[in-house]
Amino acid sequence: MTSQSPRIYIYKITFEEVLYYYYGVHKEKYFNEEYWGSPKTNKWCWEFYTPKKQILEIFDYNDDGWMKAQEIEKILIKPVFNTDKWCLNESCGGKISLLCLRLAAKKANLKNKENKSGIYGLSIEQRKENGKKGTDTQKKLCIGIFALTKGQLEENGKMGGKKGGNTAKELGLGIYARDRNKMIEDSKKGGSIGGKMSCSQRWKCLVTGFISNPGNLTKYQRARGIDTSKRVRILEDT
Repeated sequence: MTSQSPRIYIYKITFEEVLYYYYGVHKEKYFNEEYWGSPKTNKWCWEFYTPKKQILEIFDYNDDGWMKAQEIEKILIKPVFNTDKWCLNESCGGKISLLCLRLAAKKANLKNKENKSGIYGLSIEQRKENGKKGTDTQKKLCIGIFALTKGQLEENGKMGGKKGGNTAKELGLGIYARDRNKMIEDSKKGGSIGGKMSCSQRWKCLVTGFISNPGNLTKYQRARGIDTSKRVRILEDT
């Protein structure tokens, strides 16, 4: 192989503006053929940013060299595949990335919705019936949640609640989306609204017929030794 012969090589694409990167293998048709990879899902990155290519290793231009190059490519991608957010490779050794799987599932779901096929071809009653059959089957075979003991279910519930709380805290969701002052203010508003609602209710003593709000009626009945459960709420006409 001369210096002007076509090559088989492993390369790495990086970008001037961001930390994204991409590993690939290429078999040239002629020496120094311009080639920047063949991304599909993440092609936007090549178009939006400025790619740079680094040739990492050159192999013999034969079938054995091609096989070795592909093996080295897998070795490079495998440790970061589906784990490093900056890696743009969407396949490794025949495995498809989680992003590609999610996009494929979304596309299939939209297609089923448009064609009214799959679950979209079933009525609500049919879906409920299928769900019930699935639950009954799991229960009969002791699989899914039915394979867990009561203690395991309780433990999983605790872990799920704890994980959900931690996630909400990390993302600033739910109560964690408010600062301390906002929480105090909302609490006061809630108490005020709750107090107004309680005071607006009218209750009647079943012994004497006295009518008042819940708090005053309780005081009234206790002062007269009347069982405070002997009351009924008066519903206003709407």
